[in-house]
Amino acid sequence: MELPVIDLATYLEVAAGGDSSPERSSGLTELCRGVSRILKETGALLVKDPRCTAEDNDRFIDMMEKYFEKPAEFKRLQERPFLHYQVGVTPEGVEVPRSLVDEEMQEKLRAMPKENQPSTPKGPDPKWRYMWRVGPRPLKTRFQELNSEPVIPEGFPEWKETMDSWGYKMISAIEASCLFGFACLHMIHPIKRLKLVCDVYSCLGCS
Repeated sequence: MELPVIDLATYLEVAAGGDSSPERSSGLTELCRGVSRILKETGALLVKDPRCTAEDNDRFIDMMEKYFEKPAEFKRLQERPFLHYQVGVTPEGVEVPRSLVDEEMQEKLRAMPKENQPSTPKGPDPKWRYMWRVGPRPLKTRFQELNSEPVIPEGFPEWKETMDSWGYKMISAIEASCLFGFACLHMIHPIKRLKLVCDVYSCLGCS
């Protein structure tokens, strides 16, 4: 299955109070129709956000490759099992896929047509991962292990800025996609709808 790439540039411009001319409105209407169709047919969107550049992605990927190339002895210094691996690194073989232990999920998977059944893991996750929560921790929390201070590997002075910057951009792209998808699925007049949704979203304190 090939998904068309949806460019969010037009939506972002209109949502920010930019060009709302009849020509732009017509183009946005057609884009909304396309997004609505894709969501109904596939439930997924492949988007391009002009705020997320290839250079930003390369900077993030290069840093993560540099980190994961380090020996296991170095990476285990960032391991925090006593915090349930909610910060820092999680080594290979630690996480167990839910589908291996959840009988209800297993039944649902078996009930699916063979051609639609996902590949089921046979054991613990063989890959390493790094947990990084974007932005500052809450001042008060009942879930300390979920909001512990981030773990920054030694020798990576760019770590925090790179992780937070790329994380915020990913979150912003997801927020824009959700708002745009909502607007398209409930389309009345595209520009009025998009502005209305953005106003509501801002009032909820989510932007």
